[in-house]
Amino acid sequence: MNTYRLDRFLTETNACASRKLAKDAVKKGRVRVNGETVKKDDVKVSDADVVTFDGKELHLLGTVYYIYHKPQGEISATEDQRDRTVMDAFPPTVQASCFPVGRLDKDTEGLLIITNDGDLNHRLMSPKKHVDKTYYVEVSGRVSSLGIRRLETGIEFEDFTSQPARFEPISYDRESDISRVTLTISEGKFHQVKRMFHAIGNEVTYLKRIAIGELVLPSDLLIGEYREVTREWLEEEIFKDTRASLDSLELKEYEACLFDLDGTLVDSMWMWEQIDIDYLGKFGISLPHDLQEKIEGLSFHENALYFKETFHIPDSIQQIKEDWNQMALEQYQTNVKLKKGVREFLEHCLSHGIKMGIATSNSMLLVQELLKALDLTKYFTEIHTACEVAKGKPSPDIYLLVAEKLGVQAERCLVFEDVLPGLQAGHAAHMKTVLVRDAYKKHTTEQLSTEADYVIRDFTDLARCIHEG
Repeated sequence: MNTYRLDRFLTETNACASRKLAKDAVKKGRVRVNGETVKKDDVKVSDADVVTFDGKELHLLGTVYYIYHKPQGEISATEDQRDRTVMDAFPPTVQASCFPVGRLDKDTEGLLIITNDGDLNHRLMSPKKHVDKTYYVEVSGRVSSLGIRRLETGIEFEDFTSQPARFEPISYDRESDISRVTLTISEGKFHQVKRMFHAIGNEVTYLKRIAIGELVLPSDLLIGEYREVTREWLEEEIFKDTRASLDSLELKEYEACLFDLDGTLVDSMWMWEQIDIDYLGKFGISLPHDLQEKIEGLSFHENALYFKETFHIPDSIQQIKEDWNQMALEQYQTNVKLKKGVREFLEHCLSHGIKMGIATSNSMLLVQELLKALDLTKYFTEIHTACEVAKGKPSPDIYLLVAEKLGVQAERCLVFEDVLPGLQAGHAAHMKTVLVRDAYKKHTTEQLSTEADYVIRDFTDLARCIHEG
């Protein structure tokens, strides 16, 4: 029969969060053993003893782990005088010693972990661990490009500044004026997701946590149901290597890496939608909801032609392009930043003799100014725009041109893209493609992933290839 010091027993049963608090509780007479109040915290107790804390009987339970599909209406607490808690769904033995890891708001559904393992709780909840939590969110109105940028760069509140989040658009319903998205954050502040969307002018109408780390809420775990799992399974699912799909990618097999620019190497897509809004606004025209889908992949010249013909712009094609260049130039020189891990990856390619080129739909003027502002010019021996081949993506011509100028066969080129026409252009050129996820794309990750050979969240996902290459 196992015996324990009383203070340890109190922490093992989660009656007290620490030995110090347990000692204090004993001194205050809050603990009884077999009906007698005990004032010494080093008294030995066993499984056969009846130990109560504030009148509630405590039970030792082996370390257990559950995943729970929390319904709306329950609060994330061990007990409450007014509301039903998430623990009320569990048997008394679990209620007596377990607790929810983190919290979900009362009106929020989704994945919750229930355990009595304080170490795992710390590992998942510590701000230093940065375990992602992903939410499916329905919000009122469209999420603007500037709003997305604020979500993805951090929003300053009175009590904290949010860490950069990952935004994924799903759909927009014009009739109900509801946007459906996913948002991934690494903290868990009170009402955080709601506060973040409120800060950018959208109100959350429905919220559901669908993943913790890489652990996705099982589709067959119904609302209000729970499932017992092991710590090994939890850790494998939560912390599993999300770059496993990159295991077959060997950089040494390629002689050249070809890059799109906007949305791939740099975080700049947020500004183009705003430029479209401002430019059309000068002519009293509202931005069509499907404009980005119509122009995605077009060359700079083709874009100007589309605007002139579709919106009956009185200015010449050349004037339209000059206006766009001027509107974008200041942003490119001051506000556009590299995507995470880009410079390290470019340095690796440079030091290992992998040739690099840019194939973009942008104007050469803007490309050159941006490369200069970000000190990237030294990495690229060939820089070409779709205007040179008179065809935008998904035509393969721009990628074939860059490969030819680099003196590399198409089959030995690796293409990095963030949009569907770009991926299609790479494949049409018989090149392997890497999807670089970007919040401003107009297709879902699932749609894009079917076209790409590899998928990365950002260039830090290529760390294995860099260290082993």
